Amino acid sequence: MTKYIFVTGGVTSSLGKGIISASLAKLLQARGYRVTIQKFDPYINIDPGTLNPYEHGECYVTEDGAETDLDLGHYERFLNVPTSQANNITTGRIYQNVINKEREGAYLGKTVQVIPHITDEIKRNMCILGESGNYDIVITELGGTVGDIESLPYVEAVRQLRWELGQHNSLVIHLTLVPYLAAAGELKTKPTQHSVKLLLEYGVQPDILVCRTEHHLSADIRKKVALFCNVERNAVIESIDASTIYDVPLLMRKENLDGIVLKKLKLASKGEPDLESWKDFLGRLKNPTAEVKIGLVGKYVELPDAYKSINEAFIHAGAKNECKVRVKCIHSESITAENVKEKLAGLDGVLVAPGFGSRGIEGKIDAIKYIRENQIPFFGICLGMQCSVIEFGRNVLGLKDAHSTEMNPDTKNAVISMMEEQKKIKNKGGTMRLGSYACEIKKGTKAASIYGKTKIAERHRHRYEFNNAFLNQYEKAGLIASGINPENNLVEIVELKDHPYFVAVQFHPELKSTVDNPHPLFVNFVAAALAHSHKK
Repeated sequence: MTKYIFVTGGVTSSLGKGIISASLAKLLQARGYRVTIQKFDPYINIDPGTLNPYEHGECYVTEDGAETDLDLGHYERFLNVPTSQANNITTGRIYQNVINKEREGAYLGKTVQVIPHITDEIKRNMCILGESGNYDIVITELGGTVGDIESLPYVEAVRQLRWELGQHNSLVIHLTLVPYLAAAGELKTKPTQHSVKLLLEYGVQPDILVCRTEHHLSADIRKKVALFCNVERNAVIESIDASTIYDVPLLMRKENLDGIVLKKLKLASKGEPDLESWKDFLGRLKNPTAEVKIGLVGKYVELPDAYKSINEAFIHAGAKNECKVRVKCIHSESITAENVKEKLAGLDGVLVAPGFGSRGIEGKIDAIKYIRENQIPFFGICLGMQCSVIEFGRNVLGLKDAHSTEMNPDTKNAVISMMEEQKKIKNKGGTMRLGSYACEIKKGTKAASIYGKTKIAERHRHRYEFNNAFLNQYEKAGLIASGINPENNLVEIVELKDHPYFVAVQFHPELKSTVDNPHPLFVNFVAAALAHSHKK
């Protein structure tokens, strides 16, 4: 029978439930168990696809085209296993499913209520992955904190499901905060006590407490927390601040979190977890032999989580190259033709990031022009690729009004235009070209040498594409379409001849970069930046 672990949070948000969930999953996976993680978000949006990045951070896209919470990126980066539509559920989707059933007459005229109908739908979704037979353990992270009104149905669903699953088939891990008061010079356990007390009022007794802290927990504090929160002393786990999120699995192993979980679920230990490759990655990450400075030109740089997967992909690629990657975030609105040299000074490479809308576009185009003309390694992703096409059209082909119809619907030279199948779509949510699509790479190109093969599949999230009416004109001038979708001839990759590294892609390679498999485009871009640094 599949075992279920529920991870809740208390006291405050942003304590790291996603990282704790991913770290525990990594440890259990390293012991030989088949593990997956799912996230239940309490907001009413159907998915984060229509949410502003300033509101929610990055929208992560799965292989099957689900727009999901950014925590799913952590799950994939830690486990090296793809997630799917079933791994992220929102309150909006829960209510949508229930209302659809009511409209279909599935409830036979009964009054539809939070209990049992909403909680039953939550429980059904909590068990979908477990009932597939593909996993030994399913870890479910509940978004928000205990006490939030919107989280109550999820906590109630956990209470009911634990009773239905029976003893030793589930457990609850509660992540909480033990703050340090500098004036008093001591750690305070009262917030944790109150958080657990609130959880108990809802009928849920946590089995394990993971205490986020800036200072080590003494034996006395662990004893006090265990006593007041009705948990065993060895089930009070310290989660101290770490220099990198990739330290957390080893810190949790030191605290024996995985061992305690297996004991409580009555599962065999299968020996010590095999973490050699993880330790090797950390060794290369923490002991670089070189350093590069890469500019990230984007529209949402004030919020680091807006480019979470890109930043993590740079960490993976840096470790692979035994190189420290220092990312300098540059707001594209701040770049002009007059100050671009100053803004990009001292950089060994520049990545122009994804985004939507016209704000900051001209700054991205000015940056790409400077990069192209000054032989600086360049990497463009999604809108970054489209801006590179616009810049080349304007400044090399002489198409002075070259643009995307997203920004200028009336341009006479629409080198980027809306995909045909997108033109009839009115609803914005979940209707972009999403998920994994095939790409065939031309032999002898830089892209072919990077991937080492000619057939790949990458994840997408866009409505606009390269206008193939201009393709011959571009290729004759030196901007090569080195990757093409075989089904609709969509240009997936462009690269520039006679440039040390100028590669731009329509897809999102950052979404597939993991600790075990750093993405080759990022690995080669960092290597090119390193070569440029040595050349300077």
